[in-house]
Amino acid sequence: MNIYFSGIGGVGIGPLAQIARDASNTIVGSDAQASVITDELVREGVRVSTDQTGAFLQQCHSEKPIDWFVYTAALPDDHPELLLAQSLGIRIAKRDELLNEIITSNNLKLIAVAGTHGKTTTTGMLVWAMQQLGVSVSYCVGTTLSYGPSGKFDPLSQYFVYECDEFDRNFLHFSPHLTILTSIDYDHPDTYTTQADYSAAFTEFLHKSRQTIMWQHDTIINVNPPTGSWVLTDDEVMDIRLAGQHNRANATLLMKAFEFLKLSDPEAVQQAIESFPGTGRRFEKLADGLYSDYGHHPVEIGATLQMAREISEHVVLVYQPHQNTRQHEVRSGYTSCMELADKVYWLPTYQSRENLDLPILPPEQLTERMTNREIVEYADLNDELWTKIQQERASGKLVLCMGAGTIDTWVREQLTK
Repeated sequence: MNIYFSGIGGVGIGPLAQIARDASNTIVGSDAQASVITDELVREGVRVSTDQTGAFLQQCHSEKPIDWFVYTAALPDDHPELLLAQSLGIRIAKRDELLNEIITSNNLKLIAVAGTHGKTTTTGMLVWAMQQLGVSVSYCVGTTLSYGPSGKFDPLSQYFVYECDEFDRNFLHFSPHLTILTSIDYDHPDTYTTQADYSAAFTEFLHKSRQTIMWQHDTIINVNPPTGSWVLTDDEVMDIRLAGQHNRANATLLMKAFEFLKLSDPEAVQQAIESFPGTGRRFEKLADGLYSDYGHHPVEIGATLQMAREISEHVVLVYQPHQNTRQHEVRSGYTSCMELADKVYWLPTYQSRENLDLPILPPEQLTERMTNREIVEYADLNDELWTKIQQERASGKLVLCMGAGTIDTWVREQLTK
């Protein structure tokens, strides 16, 4: 098939494009801007354009008819490429439909990693462990990896490991062989209007899975796993040599997953997990004393600060909130989640997919309930902030830059100057 991917540089669509190419499809695509993923695809000979007016799609379709137009959920309904694809009569789908086609047509057993927090790292950790144990695996991870592409189809594999995201109810399109559920908190208010709606979606998803491995404390918010699920208690967290309490908990879930799959002995599995090098933007070390993390939820902030404090006694947080719509839901969670930081540089909220009826919450309002508000300094992504980051590093502190917006790109650009 000849497949066009709109939003090919994103962490959802980019890996899927790589998978489709591995599965012997022809791929082309576009994105509003270049990214690590588009650079990687271009190096592999894939045609990628930043022209999303429809001209590039029309050109590609004229040269060789496009069979599928696959697009990111972030694409607006009136996007020029989407409208053109409709007018040309091209088959249109979001990522789940194409991925399901690849999984089912190749008789792969889907291992889904789901949950509010920890999906990306846990998915990457599972892929890494399988590779170390010599297990052929196809996979899709929503970030960059140091040990392989973000997405891969291996014709010899029996399993497909997927970071199964709940945004846009994506995960409800799948029926996994095994679901590993890392955690549940309320998130994505633009998709789920209430906590009850969010919990109900997870319950529905778990009942589509042949087997589920999860934590008992996640059933408290009315998530009801099917009978026969492996529901672990907090005292079952294993002593695994990884930094961060949340990483050790997620690694424990993977130990149970390997036991269910009967792929290797526990000692070999643990050794593989403990050698995990990490993934892009998940407490990723960019330079001495400087780390980048995708976290943008109070629970994620607290967990990552706890991990950082295992490495350094003095941690400085540079935080860019993500989505004004989300801030209206999570603002109460900022009360104590940053207590392990020595100082917080608080940036304006990065806005994306917003509810325009909601007033913009400024940093002063978002921080007003913090128990340690005195450590907060309001800042912007500019030379003044970079100078302060350099000073904090020079004084021996670990600087953690967090957010799902532009902060990661900005920090990397500063490092190359």
